[in-house]
Amino acid sequence: MTATIVEPPTEPPASLRFRRRLSFREAMSELWQARELTRTLVERDLRIRYKQTVLGFGWAVAGPVVFMLVFTIFFQSAGHFATGGVPYALFSYTALVPWTFFAEALALGSLSLISNLILLNKVYCPREVFPIGTVITSAFDAAVSTVVLLALFVIYQYPPALTTLWVPLIIAVEVIFTLGVSLFASSVLIYLRDVRYVVPLVIQVGLFASPVVYGINVIPGALRPIYSIIDPMGPIIDSFRLTVLHDRPPNWSLFGLATVASVVWLVGGYAVFKRLETGIADIA
Repeated sequence: MTATIVEPPTEPPASLRFRRRLSFREAMSELWQARELTRTLVERDLRIRYKQTVLGFGWAVAGPVVFMLVFTIFFQSAGHFATGGVPYALFSYTALVPWTFFAEALALGSLSLISNLILLNKVYCPREVFPIGTVITSAFDAAVSTVVLLALFVIYQYPPALTTLWVPLIIAVEVIFTLGVSLFASSVLIYLRDVRYVVPLVIQVGLFASPVVYGINVIPGALRPIYSIIDPMGPIIDSFRLTVLHDRPPNWSLFGLATVASVVWLVGGYAVFKRLETGIADIA
């Protein structure tokens, strides 16, 4: 009589498998309880960034100003992009303020978990406070950089239009998109370190894929809806220019598509983040 060899199971039975259920209400409650930690992280990042520097908060302005000068001197003279009668320095800087916020928030947000490993392993908190903190820090830098924009309005005697009142809505959509991408990138980077090298490449390509140097009218009209979904920063930047410089409301069809895409990024990015959150401390 031959004995039957029973192979051990390769995975636990279904009844013992852990499945994390995502509760939006509980997640928001935990995040609200950790608001003081978020504020502390923002203050710490600002101190570290500007402590013992000669220019201090001037570094928040230096990047957009340098890009504006380069674009004005080289790209405008070579490309002669249509600006609708707006001085090119003002045309480009109006786009550089929102773009710099997005690029900085994504670059720092994607590394936010890696750069806070000590806190991750010692303090219990909702892990999303780290990318959220970097987005808030980048928003502070963007607010500082608007000082130069106000100066350009005075220099060129080109006051902002009344439709600038739409700007808070545009900012809200950009924050939604930026936060969603940052949450997604930061959580995936823990498991796939190649993302660390992909993010800077995406930012560099995005600078020229988005209408920063040029206007969105350069993109063929038939491709703009698809473009708005793939790159929500395009309609967002265009909306800043339309409302602030051209006294026109946003292009609602393109901006609407960008808004939908941004919400999808936030919901999807947050869902991925919370799904991967349980293993972040162990793998990191």
